[in-house]
Amino acid sequence: MAYRAPPLHERIILKPGEHTVVARGPVLQTLLGSCVAACLYDEAAGLAGMNHFLLANRRYAKDMPVNVTEAGRYGIQAMELLINDMLKRGADKRRLKAKAFGAGRILESETHDNFLCISDVNARFIREFLDTEGIPLLAEDLGGELGRVIHFHTENFSVFRRYIAKTETVQIEENERHFWSVEIQKRDRTEGAVFLFGK
Repeated sequence: MAYRAPPLHERIILKPGEHTVVARGPVLQTLLGSCVAACLYDEAAGLAGMNHFLLANRRYAKDMPVNVTEAGRYGIQAMELLINDMLKRGADKRRLKAKAFGAGRILESETHDNFLCISDVNARFIREFLDTEGIPLLAEDLGGELGRVIHFHTENFSVFRRYIAKTETVQIEENERHFWSVEIQKRDRTEGAVFLFGK
């Protein structure tokens, strides 16, 4: 009998600003620098989801609660989109568990004043958000100086992480700077705008 290789799982690659929710099976993959990927799952429902977000402010004061900053509002939106899509598919928020990765110091050097840089903001935000929402953070790899490739295996909810050497982070920097500039333009266009709701 001829040997037949096992079928490869579908692979879904997320870019900055994206999220997805799937039933068990696919591998969710993303490339992270300063960004964070939150991997959520409900084992009983067989559902998993991942997002890839970069908060909207480069720095904010260390003594400010993250949820009252613009960065906090943006992160909350990114997380709520993911959680709400999971709940629509049948997940139960009380059963959600999380793993979080990223927040490497790629875009900027560390500051020594009363401000946190974007990587620190991202890491602090995801920990605070999950704690506030009562979602256990079972594993994390946040901070440091290197980028990461994340593979979230939704069949068993394990995560494979590979570090990227600093010499290979040029593409990550370009992706994040582009995403950031687009988000700031969107924010500037809508700030102060009046929205009319018809019938």
